[in-house]
Amino acid sequence: MKRTEQISRFGFFNVNKPSGIVSSTVVNKIKWLSGVPCGHMGTLDPLASGVLPVGVGNATRLFDYFLEKEKEYIAEFTFGVDSDTLDSTGTLIQGGHVPNEREIADVLPTFFGDIMQVPPKYSAKNVNGRRGYDLARAGVEFELPPKKVHIYGMELLERVEGKEDTFRIKIRCGGGTYIRSLARDIGEKLGTKAVMSALNRTQSGFFTLDKALPFSFFEEEPPVSELEKYIIPTEDVLPYAALELTAKNEERIFHGQSVTVDVADGIYKIYQDGRFYGLAEVMQGRAKAKTKLC
Repeated sequence: MKRTEQISRFGFFNVNKPSGIVSSTVVNKIKWLSGVPCGHMGTLDPLASGVLPVGVGNATRLFDYFLEKEKEYIAEFTFGVDSDTLDSTGTLIQGGHVPNEREIADVLPTFFGDIMQVPPKYSAKNVNGRRGYDLARAGVEFELPPKKVHIYGMELLERVEGKEDTFRIKIRCGGGTYIRSLARDIGEKLGTKAVMSALNRTQSGFFTLDKALPFSFFEEEPPVSELEKYIIPTEDVLPYAALELTAKNEERIFHGQSVTVDVADGIYKIYQDGRFYGLAEVMQGRAKAKTKLC
């Protein structure tokens, strides 16, 4: 049944996705509740839990601005086991030894910085017009090219209680990093096998787990008036400075013209009559409105 009310404020919900559901389940629920287009900013595997930013309304236009944001995860890697999906949801095959804490801690820094990483075959990567996971499930043989990702740092936290083969690791990385691939590659570096057996995203750019709404909040189907209390304004999320405009330039830039400005090249927030309008791009001393968000 379609809701008769529609949300009037655009921005973001910071959602704590539980393990066991796909990211689209969260998005579809919020879309139905809000009555406007919605989209998530960085999917989480069904096994994974944690921070899932969901853009509401015009905020969905910002996906490209979030591709390079820093993320933080708490992952559990199980050693001495392999899997076709690179995680514990796949077909598990025992193989290899279980390294000790010192061995794991010593190898982690070798992955810091820019690294080349082969994505999992069971992923949404496009292969000749088809998703990798569809081809993998159909038994089709294919290879995915490596891609550059950035690892800011990793820290071995502890051995998981009651599991001699499983270790908890904190990971800070750039967008597009596959944690499942990290498990595989760390295992190979140690001369063994490893899979991701649990994953919790604790930060995605501006959004942090300690301020995230549990998905159960949305499952209770609160009224629009209650939903709007938890929308994070788009301008609060964007890490850009405001562009100061003269009255003349303000009139011109909001009619699609470029204007002369004395600031460095880059992306800036712009305001119309004191109200957040969207983003402008400055190139070689000229500014032009780029993305309208109001």
